[in-house]
Amino acid sequence: MTATHREPELSVVVPVYRGAATVGRLVEALTGLAAALPDGLEIVLVDDGSPDDSAAVCRALVAASTAVPVVLVEHARNYGEHNAVMTGLRHARGRYIVTMDDDLQNPPEEVLRLLAHCRDNDLDVVYTRYARKEHALWRNLGSRFANKVADWLLDKPQGLYLSSFRCMNALVAGAVARYAGPYPYIDGLIMQTTQRIGSIEVRHLPRAEGRSNYTLRRLARLWLNLATSFSLLPLRLGILVGAAIAGLGFLGAAYVVYEALTGATPSGWASTMVVILLMGGAQFMLLGILGEYVGRTLLTAGGKPQAVIRRVHGEAARIAPGSGS
Repeated sequence: MTATHREPELSVVVPVYRGAATVGRLVEALTGLAAALPDGLEIVLVDDGSPDDSAAVCRALVAASTAVPVVLVEHARNYGEHNAVMTGLRHARGRYIVTMDDDLQNPPEEVLRLLAHCRDNDLDVVYTRYARKEHALWRNLGSRFANKVADWLLDKPQGLYLSSFRCMNALVAGAVARYAGPYPYIDGLIMQTTQRIGSIEVRHLPRAEGRSNYTLRRLARLWLNLATSFSLLPLRLGILVGAAIAGLGFLGAAYVVYEALTGATPSGWASTMVVILLMGGAQFMLLGILGEYVGRTLLTAGGKPQAVIRRVHGEAARIAPGSGS
């Protein structure tokens, strides 16, 4: 996060994907906040290989921006939201960095409240939470499930809602940006860096255009990324599953011996098949978990990129060596 100019007070990082219809309005609204930030504001847009004309719209925003510096980083292809945020953090120069989506569901004016809460309470990170979320039912259920999984897998305050609309200081942003693996999970990296974390309630608006870019498949990949990249709990659960099956096997063996000693005929093929299926299913499940860990390790060791940058427009900061981009 080396700067060639004076560091602004705030950088706003926005991953852009299918955001051609909304990113202009978002940048305009964020630019209007500059008067309340005398120490400076910059906006960092990351076009994550969007299939629409988001890149062209963002390039026009960079060219037209005069009041506030706007930086555009273009990915060579789509790598995912967390990868795009990582790229944005490496190009952000602010003392505080706010990350937010491009869909206008987070009111831009809430950025100032988020910044003030983080700065005035001497917190490293502040997450937002919503009294009412304007997402589809399945998306809300998926978010609740992901947060519950994070309660189990991450060393985070219990009940803290993990939102993509968050504020962090430069210390945490720099530590997170140093992660070079191909499967980043921003919240997992934050929890590994600090425990000085707060939360603030903000409004959540209906989606202005289109529909959510998150699908069930993307959410499933996010959960898998969380489970296998930042926790050993699935492997430890595998040990418990193996121990439980071994215990059941011991009890079954004892029962068969008891039947034989009392002269009764031991149970037939049905119980044998149940045991075989139970054992086989558990073994394949554990092999799948191990295979996921080994596969991710292989791809990481093989140098799978976190993201490849096609070009940068605007006042880009120098990318840190070994950033994975």
